[in-house]
Amino acid sequence: MTIPDRATGSSVSRAGSRFWSAVLALAVFLVDVLTPLEGAIAVLYVVAILLAARTNRRNDIIVAATGCAALTIAAYLFSHGLEPIASPAFRAVVSLAAIAITTLLALQNHAATNRLAAQARLLNLSHDMIFARDRTGLVNFWNKAAEQTYGWPASDALGRSADELLQTTYPDRREAIEAALLETGRWEGRVEQRTKAGVTLTVDARWAVQHDHLGKPVGVLETHTDVTDRVAAHSALVQSEQRYRRMFDASRIGVVEEDWSDVRATLEALDTRGAGLRDHLARHPDVVRSARRLARITDVNPAMQKMVGADSSSVFITNVDRLLGENDRSFLGALLAFANGEPFYEGETEIVRLDGRKVPVLFTITFPAGPDGDRNVLAFVIDITERRQAQDALLAAQADLAHAARVATLGEISASIAHEVNQPLAAIVTSGEAGLRWLRRDVPDLKEVATTIGHVVAQGRRASEIVSRIRNFLKKAPPQQDELQISEIIEEATALVAREFAKDDVVLAIETEPGLPPIRGDRIQLQQVLVNLLINAGQAMSGQSGSRTVMLRTGNVDGENLVITVQDSGPGIGPDDLRRLFDPFFTTKHGGMGMGLAICRTTVEAHGGQLSAESIPGSGATFRLTLPFSQQHTSP
Repeated sequence: MTIPDRATGSSVSRAGSRFWSAVLALAVFLVDVLTPLEGAIAVLYVVAILLAARTNRRNDIIVAATGCAALTIAAYLFSHGLEPIASPAFRAVVSLAAIAITTLLALQNHAATNRLAAQARLLNLSHDMIFARDRTGLVNFWNKAAEQTYGWPASDALGRSADELLQTTYPDRREAIEAALLETGRWEGRVEQRTKAGVTLTVDARWAVQHDHLGKPVGVLETHTDVTDRVAAHSALVQSEQRYRRMFDASRIGVVEEDWSDVRATLEALDTRGAGLRDHLARHPDVVRSARRLARITDVNPAMQKMVGADSSSVFITNVDRLLGENDRSFLGALLAFANGEPFYEGETEIVRLDGRKVPVLFTITFPAGPDGDRNVLAFVIDITERRQAQDALLAAQADLAHAARVATLGEISASIAHEVNQPLAAIVTSGEAGLRWLRRDVPDLKEVATTIGHVVAQGRRASEIVSRIRNFLKKAPPQQDELQISEIIEEATALVAREFAKDDVVLAIETEPGLPPIRGDRIQLQQVLVNLLINAGQAMSGQSGSRTVMLRTGNVDGENLVITVQDSGPGIGPDDLRRLFDPFFTTKHGGMGMGLAICRTTVEAHGGQLSAESIPGSGATFRLTLPFSQQHTSP
């Protein structure tokens, strides 16, 4: 295969080609006009056109052809005038036809030459070494990358045998490779070649046979990629792997190789619905359990085998869930560290031996960076059975302190239950007393009695639902996640506080923006938040002589969040109290437990929202609650 190069394809300069083309055309004209020769002398203009074509310029070909045609016509007119003479006219037409055909062929050859030159330039842009050879093995094209890599310029490489020039060493017999090439049309393999400087290169070779229009092989195009550094890096990697394997097997610390790629895919596909990953996993322990099964063990060292009472590593080709106990909590921390991109995680847990006995261990899990890091997670495990036994005496001495801590925790939960249940119980008592008063009239008002009994039943159910929710929370049952209309929740919450507001002469004003999208959450929890905020607003104005007004407004924030504000006309909250307003057990009310607002904020944050308060002393207090709209209804 020969690919022309316009920079070196002509030994005659463009100016010289133009000059000799013009000289030849003038000579043919003079001979045609001044000599008595009767032959088609003008046909020799073809040679002048071919000389012009050697400049590889399209305009030169057209100018030369136009000039030769004009000279042919001028010579005919000069010799014969306008009288038609059969034989000279025929010769003139033949000459013009020859000029036209030659011009057309020259232009086609020029276009083909330009295409081949463009292809050659593209091959020269490649970073791979590319050269072409004929059937005898002689090089007839040599690109720039080959010049730079092998050190041989194209002028030295063209016409020489590629195998001899590069001293190529093949992985198989040369004859067998050539036979396979001719049979399939392609061959790929790794060979070694030497540069002009004597450096040995390892290259990946790809050969393709070139065929003529009859399908006969006429040459071979070879593309070579230098992989010397890659092969050297691979060899170094193999040596490193061998050293690692020796350390892996000889270590007295248990080492576990794990593949967390499936864990990564699961975390990326996880829908936390706006909550933090830690909160989401805490509410969905099944996700953590599933991730334990997805973290696959690929290898363990002999020290780890001995730690769990195994004879070989084959029993470990399973998942991490096989080693961890039912009550393990360390995997959650490791999972969060892995999701947050931390390089390692340390902890303490118990692993389960094959005989069922539990072994206390300290561990460090490393999460390597890089594209394959998830497949090469390493866990280093140390048996701390003896240390655990030494700590038992200390743990026994600390039993009383631990018991006190548990009692304090139980007391906090009990306070929450009492605070949540107290409001419906108080409403039940109030409604019951009102019902008794209607019954004790001279003429009992049964309609009002039925209404108050309905309130008693509703409040009783509300208390039951609160207890049920708290029990579900204690059992780590996931909260209800339903689509809710805020107008319905407000209607239910205001109905629950209506009697207390009426008793204290509190006016409740509600401004609701129409057409608000639904939110997603737990109806009872959100209803209880609004009830607490409304009750607090009403109580903040107790003993106030002026008007008592609570304003409840709802609106839309940027099409993504619902905002609810509860504003009272009371004395407001002092700056020092405002900073501690949401702290557990902090209260400004006589007889209060200080859990209401703390519970409200926790509930709102669990729904992906925020609860804040602001106040100017003497101008009342405003509580601002934001909740995200359901994702199915938010604006794109």
